[in-house]
Amino acid sequence: MTAVAALRNAETVTDRVAPRRRSVAQPLLYGALVLCALLTMLPFFWVISGSLRSLDEIRSDPGAWLPHDVTFDNFLRLFRTEGFDQFVVNSVVVAVIVVAGNIVAASAAGYALAKLDFAGKRLAFGAVMAAMMVPFTAVFVTQFVITVDLGLADTLTGIALPGVAMPLSVFIMRQYAMSIPDELLEAARIDGAGEFRIFFRIFLPLAGPAVATITIMSFLASWNNFIWPLIVAQSMSTYTLPVGLAATSQAAANVRDYGLMLAGAIVVMLPVLLLFLFLQRYFVQGISGTGMR
Repeated sequence: MTAVAALRNAETVTDRVAPRRRSVAQPLLYGALVLCALLTMLPFFWVISGSLRSLDEIRSDPGAWLPHDVTFDNFLRLFRTEGFDQFVVNSVVVAVIVVAGNIVAASAAGYALAKLDFAGKRLAFGAVMAAMMVPFTAVFVTQFVITVDLGLADTLTGIALPGVAMPLSVFIMRQYAMSIPDELLEAARIDGAGEFRIFFRIFLPLAGPAVATITIMSFLASWNNFIWPLIVAQSMSTYTLPVGLAATSQAAANVRDYGLMLAGAIVVMLPVLLLFLFLQRYFVQGISGTGMR
């Protein structure tokens, strides 16, 4: 009886101590998360502040966090920059091609790797994994030679083509497809549906979170891409927004118009931020679904 009573007393003490530990741990955890969020937001805050400052003020005090005189002149000059509209259109066209290509091509590849049996399936998946590990600097010369041989240099198609089926998109879609029951697809095959109909009418609607995930990632990779468009584009008519901003922000010899560059950085960030906010819920579902298997 004494041992039982002691055990009950120990459980009572534990039950009392546990809520106290949680009450202390939760504020510390939230405080750490808030601190990390603030540290992450500091560069963005400086970019916004710098875009509202004049070039002379940036040169005189580049480390200031707040503008002395708020001005929107940088944005006005940005929108009046020669070729700015063309840069935006080019970036949108390339991003649409890349996103559409990843939704169709990468989704089809992921579906095939997860749900179809064919010779060399493991070898193909191994090639996808290997492609994810190869840095861009190791293959961009080969990509450029192929692009030139295809006659796609200095074209929007040549800029978009290497990104229409990113290995990461194939991997995400393959992992998400593994979580979809095979019985559902087998039932469609018994009813006489072909693989293309199953893919477009059954698989893609069920893979909405994964599609949202690869949409965000492929759009981000295309919209912010600088090195490849800089190599392929040979004239201002095919410059994308990052390349165009870098080319037109030269205020004088060896002097950069940092106010114009910071205003351009804000404009470049807005579409990505809006797309992420719009698809955030599906993005989280897609990432969690990818880790199921």
